[in-house]
Amino acid sequence: MKNQTVVIRPFDAATDIEKLSAIWLDASRLAHPFMGEQRLLQQRKLIEEEYLPKAETWVACRAGEALGFISLLDSFIGGIFISPDQQGQGIGRRLIAHALSLKGELSLEVYTRNEQAFGFYRMLGFREVSRRPNDDNGLPFENAHLRLKG
Repeated sequence: MKNQTVVIRPFDAATDIEKLSAIWLDASRLAHPFMGEQRLLQQRKLIEEEYLPKAETWVACRAGEALGFISLLDSFIGGIFISPDQQGQGIGRRLIAHALSLKGELSLEVYTRNEQAFGFYRMLGFREVSRRPNDDNGLPFENAHLRLKG
C-alpha cells in the first residue's frame, strides 16, 4: 500500500471530520505532550466544530485513505497533521508544496518545544520572523512565527 500514489484532494465535511480529527489527536499527542491529554481532548471539539469547517483544508490520501491534512487561513497554515504511522514518508512535504503552489507564500506558528516540526519547517526553507512567550490562550508555550516564500 505504501507504494501507491498520494493524492491531495479538497476536504469533504460530510466524510472527513471524524478521520481528520482522529489524525489531529494522534499527531498532537506525539507532538504536543506538554499540553496534557485533557487540553488536547478539549481542543479536539474545536477542531471538529470550528477549525476544519472554516478553513481551506486539503487532505492527503493513499488508496482513498486519509493520511494527513493541511488547513489554510488565506496563506497562514492553521495546522498540518500527518498520521504518526505515516510520518517521514514525504506527505507533509507534499502538502506544504501544494499549499505553496496555491498561495505563493506561507506562514505559520509552531510551538518551539515541538522540535521535530520546528526542524521540518526549517528544512523546507521556512525562516523565523518572530517569537512570543505565550500561546493564543495565554499559556506559557512559546511559539515561533515562520514564513516561506515560493
